[in-house]
Amino acid sequence: MNDPYVRPRQGTLEDPLRIAVLISGGGSGLFALVTHQLSIPSCYATKLIISDRRDAKGLIFGSEFEIPAIAIELPTTNDTHQRRLFHEELIHQKLLESQIELVVLSGYMRILTPSFVKKWKGRLINIHPSLLPKYPGAHAHRDALADDAKITGCTVHLVDEGVDTGKILAQSEVPILEGDTIEVLQNRVKKVEHKLYPKVLDKYCTTG
Repeated sequence: MNDPYVRPRQGTLEDPLRIAVLISGGGSGLFALVTHQLSIPSCYATKLIISDRRDAKGLIFGSEFEIPAIAIELPTTNDTHQRRLFHEELIHQKLLESQIELVVLSGYMRILTPSFVKKWKGRLINIHPSLLPKYPGAHAHRDALADDAKITGCTVHLVDEGVDTGKILAQSEVPILEGDTIEVLQNRVKKVEHKLYPKVLDKYCTTG
């Protein structure tokens, strides 16, 4: 069966893969990714940061690391579907303009339409705070606690047209402890995310 994902070229130290990181909030995952890239010779480099929110605190890392960082907010229109499509087209054009080769979602809270995914499928990667296929969607920690689960974790996966249904690249387990709240569990999982995501990108960007 043919692979439905069109993977990016193989990055090298001499010609790193150009990546964009999409965020919606504080950018702790973005910070971990960029500091990892700068700590060792890397076959990929963050060349663009995009947020769907102008008030996203993670945009500050653009100036800190000298990376172009912009907010592309949803346009104002009554047609919700057309607004999503237009918003994603603005993002798509900026990615092309910046010669981006791989899009990395890091705390990006918008569900991408099949139209956008089709253009980047195989070059669009996400990290989700659960052991998929368990607890997809925006409330993974809440759902894991409500399920009285003992183990959760995080999953790095390629993005497809579904919600957290793309090909799994790697997972790490995280214990759920007695008395955990959503916030406590979230912080514990984040620490593991910040280690797993860069390792997966190291491999994905060098295998092509």
